[in-house]
Amino acid sequence: MPDRLYFDHAAATPLHPEARQAMMDAFDCWANPNSPYAEARNCNGIFEKARKTIKDVLDWDGDVIFTSGASEAIALAAKRCKLPGRIHGATEHDIVPCMMGADSIKLGVDHDGIIRMEELDAALAKGPALVAIQLVNNETGVIQPAEQIAEKVRAAGSLLLCDAAQAGGKIDIPDADYTCISGHKLGGPAGIGALLVKDLTTLEAIGGQEKGYRRGTQNVPAAAGFAAALAAGRFRKAMDRHKELRAYFEAEVKARGGVVIAEGAPRIATIGGISFPGTEAPQMLVSLDLDGVSVSAGSACSSGAMKGSRVVGEMHLPVEVHKGFIRVSFGPDTTREDVDALLTRLDRIVSRAAA
Repeated sequence: MPDRLYFDHAAATPLHPEARQAMMDAFDCWANPNSPYAEARNCNGIFEKARKTIKDVLDWDGDVIFTSGASEAIALAAKRCKLPGRIHGATEHDIVPCMMGADSIKLGVDHDGIIRMEELDAALAKGPALVAIQLVNNETGVIQPAEQIAEKVRAAGSLLLCDAAQAGGKIDIPDADYTCISGHKLGGPAGIGALLVKDLTTLEAIGGQEKGYRRGTQNVPAAAGFAAALAAGRFRKAMDRHKELRAYFEAEVKARGGVVIAEGAPRIATIGGISFPGTEAPQMLVSLDLDGVSVSAGSACSSGAMKGSRVVGEMHLPVEVHKGFIRVSFGPDTTREDVDALLTRLDRIVSRAAA
């Protein structure tokens, strides 16, 4: 049995070997890629190759703007989209309501976390707007009906911003006007992401690099590692095994009296949200960590505060389920042995909590 068990791949996953090698090679290129001499041109070549790789892997014929991560990509689209209105789902990442503004219309979700279509229809009827949805929820793994939403958004003359941080490199990404992806969620380095833009004229430019849509010297090694991890496709290749592992894990959780969040909804196979009624997430996280298990109670951007999951709260599940919610997420190298070891440690901790 391994000493420590890492089950928080939705927060960050180890750097893939392909990404590490690409970054090591790119570190030899130290010049500013925007300068007019040979050393800079070599760096710019590596950078543009990374951009092309991302476009090729994702079959994207629009533009790719490199950012420091998905949060910056979301902020860029939310702040610079030229349409006047803003609409977002209730279970989005915290950056979305923050950047969309106080006047943004919040769409409620059902008990599975799926956006209520009647609320979307009503919001779209108010006029052209940027609509932000999270393709895969970062806490529950629930997959929104993105194609159906995109069809409604297009018909209303609005634009769709798709947060694909948990989906990039794992499942197909819908045809949105703006799509955000993140390096460290798919085996690349932290501090790099991208905004995929279908039509740059829908965004207000700010000047500087990235065709005038982001200022600052580009991070060439990070971009190279990001692209290499995406091209390697380790998560996508392991998806069938993830489905088997999660199905086994969740069946065992239910056999022990636990609850699986949004079990009947479409979900990505790498994330499982569970709860043991009678337990509380903060105590569970501490106990699991002391017992050598790394999991979370939601987004890594907010779980350090040791609060209950805002996402599960928006789903209006029973209080005892909400209080005990924890997220377990799998990586390409997660094994059945790892899952069995996790279950053994959960048994100890849940029994102590119930005593």
